[in-house]
Amino acid sequence: MASAPRHELLLIRHAPALNEGRLAGRRDVPANLGDGQALAALRGFLGPVDRVITSPALRCRQTAQALWADMAMAEDARLWEQDFGAWEGLPFAEIPDQGALPPEKLVRLAPPQGESFADLYARAAPALVEIATLPGRSAIVAHAGTIRAALAMACGTMGPALAFSIDPLSITRLIPCGQQWAIGYVNQKACP
Repeated sequence: MASAPRHELLLIRHAPALNEGRLAGRRDVPANLGDGQALAALRGFLGPVDRVITSPALRCRQTAQALWADMAMAEDARLWEQDFGAWEGLPFAEIPDQGALPPEKLVRLAPPQGESFADLYARAAPALVEIATLPGRSAIVAHAGTIRAALAMACGTMGPALAFSIDPLSITRLIPCGQQWAIGYVNQKACP
C-alpha cells in the first residue's frame, strides 16, 4: 500500500466572482457563495488539511472561510491574481483581441500598466515553493492565474500552463518532491 505524500498542495480557485461581467483581476470583488451544495461537496472531497493559505482578495478569503470556518488562515499577497492594468474592470467583450499568439509570446504579454503571466509567475513562484516545503496537506485558495503559475512550475515551462482550464471552485492537486512536482489532477470538481 502506497503511503500518503509528505507534501501536498491543494489549489482551489475561489467561488465565482461577482464581477458584473467585467474582468476582475486585482479588483477586490466578492465571491458568490450561494451554491451551498457545491461548497459542501468540495469540503467533503478535500477532507482535512493542515493549513489554509489564501490570496488577500476578498473572493478568496470568503471562499476559504466558507470551506474551513474553524481554521486559522494565512494570507500571502504574492498569490494575488495577475494585474491586468488598464483592462481591469472592462466588460469581457471590450478587452482588446491580441490574436493568436504562440505560448512564448503570450506569457510575456502585459496589458498597459499591468503585468504579464511571466511577471505573475515570478511573483507567485517563491510563495508556492515555500508552501510546498511545509509537511502535510496545504490548501491554497487563489486565482486561475496563480494556479496556472503552480502548473507551470510542475511542467517546467510557462507556456503550456496557460492552456489549462481552471474553473471556479475547482481543485488542482500537486505533489512536490524536491525540485520536481507531480500533477495529481487539474480542474477537478466535487459533485454535490
